[in-house]
Amino acid sequence: MPNIVLFSGSSHQDLSQKVADRLGLELGKVVTKKFSNQETSVEIGESVRGEDVYIIQSGCGEINDNLMELLIMINACKIASSSRVTAVIPCFPYARQDKKDKVFALFSWSRAPISAKLVANMLSVAGADHIITMDLHASQIQGFFDIPVDNLYAEPAVLQWIKENIPEWKNSIIVSPDAGGAKRVTSIADRLNVEFALIHKERKKANEVDRMVLVGDVKDRIAILVDDMADTCGTICHAADKLLSAGATKVYAILTHGIFSGPAISRINNAAFEAVVVTNTIPQEEKMKHCSKIQVIDISMILAEAIRRTHNGESVSYLFSHVPL
Repeated sequence: MPNIVLFSGSSHQDLSQKVADRLGLELGKVVTKKFSNQETSVEIGESVRGEDVYIIQSGCGEINDNLMELLIMINACKIASSSRVTAVIPCFPYARQDKKDKVFALFSWSRAPISAKLVANMLSVAGADHIITMDLHASQIQGFFDIPVDNLYAEPAVLQWIKENIPEWKNSIIVSPDAGGAKRVTSIADRLNVEFALIHKERKKANEVDRMVLVGDVKDRIAILVDDMADTCGTICHAADKLLSAGATKVYAILTHGIFSGPAISRINNAAFEAVVVTNTIPQEEKMKHCSKIQVIDISMILAEAIRRTHNGESVSYLFSHVPL
């Protein structure tokens, strides 16, 4: 693949290396450091003039530092005369702050920012020409950009994992832990030719679920919870209890982005999951040491193929929304 340079940010170098290996490329030289006042410094160690540059940086770990590092890397490549800069962001930061939420006071609305739009503006101003991401928390975030955005789907990898690791998958039911994920679970259920259900949840405040109502029949079936991300895991653990009390024989959870902050690991260990399956958009090595239920799906092939197709001017979105691995 001529005229292409692949760089890795510091957030997830293992995933970047796997993508580079699948493309048959060497990761470009880049040195990242911090000054004593915690300012981020980035030095690009090779020429990018006229090159098609891809920078892989996931929105995880020290999110604000990693976002700033990505912006500086994009700008450094842009002012070094690269022909195009594509930011490959497997887990998009601030994706949950995609709208103004109504607060509980009557006729009152929150004065909260739409931070996902702010991040989109920052990426564009830094000089990004194209964004590749995966399973955006809200699809409308693509509309926050005035540059092309390819939102890839983990669905093909999820389907493959289910068929290879759940022998009784034909007697399963795909469950969304909230109404917002209904479209995602119906697509997977249709591909597997099984039924789906959803759980309606009400929150009093962020990361705390007040009430859950199951819509659908899970009795004597294997319940597979599917969601785009899990943070403190309160929702999916409450959902697992709800499904078991409704008669499900086993409960699996399959998540694209396993954030697992705060009490998440202890909650998963105490919950009745057969397995909690996540993709490697976020590093999971440390979490797996403390929780044997966590399993990882490698999505480096999807990212590598998206980069190859983008570089060659081929379609990306159609491939990963319609064709299984």
